[in-house]
Amino acid sequence: MPELPEVETVCRGLRAALVGCRLVRVTVRRPDLRFAFPKRFAERLQGRRVVAIGRRAKYILAELDDGAIWMTHLGMAGRMVLGSGSLNEVGLHEHVTIETDDGQHVRYIDARRFGFMDLFPKAGLDAHPRLAGLGLEPVGADVAPLTGPVLAGLFAGRLAPLKAALLDQRLIAGLGNIYACEALFRARLSPTRIAGTVTGARAARLAEAIRSVLEDAIAAGGSSLRDYVQTSGELGYFQHSWAVYGREGEACPACNCDRRVTGGINRLVQSGRSTFFCVKRQR
Repeated sequence: MPELPEVETVCRGLRAALVGCRLVRVTVRRPDLRFAFPKRFAERLQGRRVVAIGRRAKYILAELDDGAIWMTHLGMAGRMVLGSGSLNEVGLHEHVTIETDDGQHVRYIDARRFGFMDLFPKAGLDAHPRLAGLGLEPVGADVAPLTGPVLAGLFAGRLAPLKAALLDQRLIAGLGNIYACEALFRARLSPTRIAGTVTGARAARLAEAIRSVLEDAIAAGGSSLRDYVQTSGELGYFQHSWAVYGREGEACPACNCDRRVTGGINRLVQSGRSTFFCVKRQR
C-alpha cells in the first residue's frame, strides 16, 4: 500500500499540474471501486475548478471552487497518472479519466480496486468518517513539528510493542510498515520494546528518525515495490535506500554484528506484518 511519502509525492505532482485548472470532462467507467462512487459523482465534479490540493494521512484532498472536497485513497495498487494531449487507448484497469481545460488528463488506474473516491462539502472535512480520529501529521510545512516530548506523550502508559504503536493511525497519521521499520532502525530502538518506555533521549531519537526517513523518502519520490508510480509514471527511488526493510538475512549496514551469530537482519511478524530489524543495534 502506498504510504505517506508516496501519497505526498502524488499530491505534489497533482498540485503542480491541476491547481487553477477546470475539470472539463470526467469519465467514470464502473459504479464502484472499494466503495460505490457518490451519487452523480462525474456530473458534480465536471466543470469545477481545482483550488488547492493537500493531504491528510494517506488521503489526497482536492478542494474545488464550489466548496467541495474531492477525496482519493489509492488503496493497495491505485495510481494517479498525468498526461497531456489526446487520450490513447483506455487501459483495462483505468476506471476514471479526468480531462482539464488546458489539455491535460488524469487517469486513475487500480488493478485491485481497493482505492476509492468521495465528494463532500469542505465544511464536513474534519468529521468525515475516514478522517475523524486520525492522529498528528509527522511531517509537513503547516504542521507542528514532531518532537521527543510530543512522541513520549503519545506513548505514555501504552503497553503495546513500539512498532504497533507507530502504526496506530490514531496516534501518528500516515506512517506505514516500511517507514516504521526504517525509522526504528535509525533510532536504534527495538520494534518489540514497550511503547510507554520510549521517553527522553529515546523519544527524541525516534521523533527525529521518523521525520528524517519520511522527508528522505519524499525527496526520492517514494518507494516503488509493485504498483506505485509517481504522477509522471516514473518509479520512486527510496527502495534503494532501505537499511532493513525486505533485507532479511543480510548484514546490518550500520554495525559490526556477526551474521553467523545474529542471522543478520531479522524478520518477525507483528500483527500480521513483517518487521525487519537488527537485534544488536536496536534495543
